[in-house]
Amino acid sequence: MGGKLLWTPDAARVAHHPMTAFAQRVAAATGQDFPDYDALHRWSVTDRAGFWSAMWNFAGIVGEKCDTALSEGGSMRTDRFFPDASLNFAENLLARPGSGDAIVFRGEDKVERRLSWDELRVLVSRLQQAFRAEGVTAGDRVAAMMPNMPETVAAMLACASIGAVWSSCSPDFGERGVLDRFGQIEPKLLIACDGYYYAGKTIPVVEKLVPISQKLNARRTIVVPYLGKADEVAGQLANGVTLDAFLAPHEAAEPSFERLPFSHPLYILFSSGTTGAPKCIVHSAGGTLIQHLKEHQLHCGIGPGDRVFYFTTCGWMMWNWLVSALGSGATLLLFDGSPFHPTPETLFDYMQAEKATFFGTSAKFIDSVRKAGLKPVETHDLSSVAVIASTGSPLSPESFDYVYEAVKPDVHLASVSGGTDIVSCFVLGVPWRPVYEGEIQGPGLGMAVDVWDGQGRPVRGEKGDLVCTKAFPSMPIAFFNDPTGERYESAYFAEFPGVWAHGDFAEWTEHGGIIIHGRSDATLNPQGVRIGTAEIYNIVEQFPEVAEAICIGQSWENDVRVVLFVRLAERAGLTDDLVTRIKTAIRTGASPRHVPAKILAVTDIPRTKSGKITELAVREVVEGRPVKNKEALANPEALSQFEGRKELAD
Repeated sequence: MGGKLLWTPDAARVAHHPMTAFAQRVAAATGQDFPDYDALHRWSVTDRAGFWSAMWNFAGIVGEKCDTALSEGGSMRTDRFFPDASLNFAENLLARPGSGDAIVFRGEDKVERRLSWDELRVLVSRLQQAFRAEGVTAGDRVAAMMPNMPETVAAMLACASIGAVWSSCSPDFGERGVLDRFGQIEPKLLIACDGYYYAGKTIPVVEKLVPISQKLNARRTIVVPYLGKADEVAGQLANGVTLDAFLAPHEAAEPSFERLPFSHPLYILFSSGTTGAPKCIVHSAGGTLIQHLKEHQLHCGIGPGDRVFYFTTCGWMMWNWLVSALGSGATLLLFDGSPFHPTPETLFDYMQAEKATFFGTSAKFIDSVRKAGLKPVETHDLSSVAVIASTGSPLSPESFDYVYEAVKPDVHLASVSGGTDIVSCFVLGVPWRPVYEGEIQGPGLGMAVDVWDGQGRPVRGEKGDLVCTKAFPSMPIAFFNDPTGERYESAYFAEFPGVWAHGDFAEWTEHGGIIIHGRSDATLNPQGVRIGTAEIYNIVEQFPEVAEAICIGQSWENDVRVVLFVRLAERAGLTDDLVTRIKTAIRTGASPRHVPAKILAVTDIPRTKSGKITELAVREVVEGRPVKNKEALANPEALSQFEGRKELAD
């Protein structure tokens, strides 16, 4: 299977690309020959020690590398990359001094700011001093409920400079959504905004921040001014302090950096929460750094002077991915709010004004502007943009065509896929290869990606499970509060023992590319944001009218929409008022993206013999696919209630 050819990189682009420089350097050092990407990729997964050692040198990572790049332990779980090395993540991201832009920020049409590299270093230094004054040390957690703004980046860097562990979410999460995440990791400090803007509206956060701050019991809650109400908000918190007051005792200085082991924890990211509280996924400083530098430099061509944009919130791993571009000497172009406010052209206006070289967004955004009839190729000067990246969900063939017809004909369109679990990509853009409609160009260097059938056999020309057969540096080092590693093992290695199964339904193409056909588990992916059914159930089942609920993601218009089925309590009816109240509760208690597009009533919900409701079976029926394991269900007759529902056809 393969789509039509849309774009081929010209010889000059390939010749001057960092991937070419890397391949030439490795070829000279090893005597290897790399006539095409297949050869380079094959070497990168065969000689993993040689590849990752060469990547460290090519990227100029600051730290003590030591001799061993890979200590093989006989399995993916026990292999160790750079076991004797030490580095500091923040030191590597702040290596470029100067008065040029480090960060440019737009908060819809309300706020515009810039921070130079020198100004960013000063802010990091003052935050670092303030964190230390509060007793923050290596291994402590710092949590942030923040917009995608400069202070968030600086606070993360200050946290990493000490060796503390950073975790963040966006301010549109409800109280339960925040506590389900941060409540597990016991942060020493909580950082929050005084509110935020979305679609032109001013959204206060104080009503949920008060109980969140109280229940987390952090030493301090630092309130960052965005709406100009930090004093007012901090005053309502028992442990509240404004950012200005928090920093006041600390003068500008050069930040210091504590070099720690390669595997020292850097981030805690959260899974979707499909089967309970979100899993706390711990990522290492070294693994995150070297993986991001590889993806940015070799696959995306990012280097000093580039201006990098990715539309993301602080609750999505693409924020962590974006921020790492500082480590390649690039300027971050941050945006917070609705990408369609004040006009549908807002992001294209921003890219033109700031001469972005890398424009990253979601497949849903591209689909939306396509449906809106936007033609930036006629209205905007995007000559600076060399790469357009798309992730979050599979990019439809129509959207591939749209980019080349209506956005920019000569651009590297890189659809990418990976996830929170690896804080990076399994498959992504390959600058040496053409772009074909509907296809991701190939596996990442150093990533032993394959597609297997249910019996663990590699398949070509048919769909199967996306797997990775060898260890890579950005594997999680652990789950927080998982001392035996059982939850980690069951999350990734239960399907195929010893081999990472990612939960994507995928297919190789005749061009050596990959098509992702969607998630193979029950995680919901509306607008490309991973959310979990358990978070919805926790809210919906508080309603006395609702006895039980089951939630699925239905494929809809090149995206996924959330559909909620409810089994009502005796004598209750699914009235318009109840539907409205459920949606409001989900919006405020979880996030706007959790809100179901459809809420429908059923009288029974299928469950396994052990009593667990089964979202996968319901989803298969709704999508018109056969249910494979009806014999595992205690009440398979319940599935008939979900079949052929007219309400799900519009």
